[in-house]
Amino acid sequence: MSRTCLVTGAASGIGEATAALLRRRGHTVIGADLAGGDIRADLSTAEGRAELVARARELTGGRLDAVVSCAGVAHFDPLTVRVNHFGAVATLDGLRPLLAAGTEPRAVVVGSIDSVHPVDSAIVDAALAGDEEGAVAAARAAVDRGEGHLVYSSSKAAISRWVRRAAPGDAWAGAGVPLNAVAPGVVVTPLTRPLLDDPEMRGLVERSVPMPLHGHARPEQIAPLLAWLVSPENSLVTGQVVFADGGADAVLRGDRTW
Repeated sequence: MSRTCLVTGAASGIGEATAALLRRRGHTVIGADLAGGDIRADLSTAEGRAELVARARELTGGRLDAVVSCAGVAHFDPLTVRVNHFGAVATLDGLRPLLAAGTEPRAVVVGSIDSVHPVDSAIVDAALAGDEEGAVAAARAAVDRGEGHLVYSSSKAAISRWVRRAAPGDAWAGAGVPLNAVAPGVVVTPLTRPLLDDPEMRGLVERSVPMPLHGHARPEQIAPLLAWLVSPENSLVTGQVVFADGGADAVLRGDRTW
């Protein structure tokens, strides 16, 4: 059965691979990305988020079966929180009415293995409280004190926790819509290539994210998991942060999640 799917971040990396896979499987895919596509939208701004929802409604006639929120950045900058957390939340909440009109609707967001690394609690707490300007101020403070690396991990921890909170509620599970996150390890994309091409940074990345199963991933290895989570076959998995990380989470956290 052909489904209508919207994928953000569809111009490159995991989003591009997922959009391509869904199309090969016969689905209609609306690609959204700051770089262009069916919808050009800047998810760091309220105007861009509203444009995404308005254009999606226009292009679909108000009906979506699946949303895959892949758009993300990894700068030592408050922009990272605006896109990775608030942009993703606005995407999922904004498109939820279109999902409600769809057939066996599903939604998933891309998190990161970085969510298990140290975070800035002020950024995470503000993000989960819906306080965008507070989260941005906390991110700016982290950068100013030389801890800009915490901004990305905090943004991904916040969106993962948001999924855990939102998924069992009336708006999602109560409406019959599974909502999940996928947390990849190191994926070779335009975002990570500069790091991996630098021998010193590559060593740091490999120590921070050990991946004993097959090493660094390709976007095409993450796409099938995202596609399954938004498929009708997924009728029970919700509120989960699924690590697709070559074993990194198990190495870093051991059995502490049980």
